[in-house]
Amino acid sequence: MPEKPEPEQASAPTPDEKPHRVLDPRSLRGLAHPLRIQLLRALRHHGPATASQLAERLGESSGATSYHLRQLAAHGFVEDDPERGKGRERWWKAMAQGTTFDEALYEHPDPEVQGAVEVYLHEIATIHTQELNTYLGTRHQWADTWLGASDMSDFTLHLPPERLRELDARLHALINEYRDTEDREAPGSQRVRMHLHAFPQHGEN
Repeated sequence: MPEKPEPEQASAPTPDEKPHRVLDPRSLRGLAHPLRIQLLRALRHHGPATASQLAERLGESSGATSYHLRQLAAHGFVEDDPERGKGRERWWKAMAQGTTFDEALYEHPDPEVQGAVEVYLHEIATIHTQELNTYLGTRHQWADTWLGASDMSDFTLHLPPERLRELDARLHALINEYRDTEDREAPGSQRVRMHLHAFPQHGEN
């Protein structure tokens, strides 16, 4: 299966930012904590922030956010934003705007890595559910044109793994085509989230 970016694309990266961070066993273990994933997601979506600001946004203590931000920094996911810090106030920013999960991690022999895989995947699934529920709970705030453009489709196909890999790759290529040609200044342009799930399921139909 092609390497797949974590569904956390935010603002366009600046020249010194990398568009994706490829996870290896060490960095996966460093990221695979629910609060760390939420912190990284918040910095990617909302821009640089202090530990106190992130604590307020996520409903956590500033001590907890400070600790986990330092852990993220130790693994190269976040760094200081010196242009914003004043005095003892420490601002943080994401070092990359996406995360790529290598399928080789599924086969890693270390039980700790396998545990990190489980935490990471389940937290991403939780984020997807939260985002969709937030949209459904606030959809009355959007114009009818957005309601008609949004999509909650599901499909059942019968495919071998190699055909599913092919389909995944084609869908990713199409999405990237739209991302590469996006116009943030276009009238009515908004950030749009897309979740792509494809998985085998027992059953004949």
